[in-house]
Amino acid sequence: MGYLSKLPNIGGMVEAQLNEVGITTPEQLRNIGSKQAWLKIKAIDASACIHRLYALEGAIQGIKKTQLSIDKKEELKEFYNQFKA
Repeated sequence: MGYLSKLPNIGGMVEAQLNEVGITTPEQLRNIGSKQAWLKIKAIDASACIHRLYALEGAIQGIKKTQLSIDKKEELKEFYNQFKA
């Protein structure tokens, strides 16, 4: 495991997926943002769910996904619903 798995919500599988799509550092994740990172993961894993999107945002903010604000969760949910299969 590398740097990304030290962030909240990022386990070995998500870190491997992030690495596969070219995101290998916390700085890269912050720069690209949770939405774009999730879209990249979704392109290689159709099962990428809303919880993965929440996890990515939480990692960027340095908090557990359950601690995301209601407004942020709503924003991410609206985004996610645009890409739901």
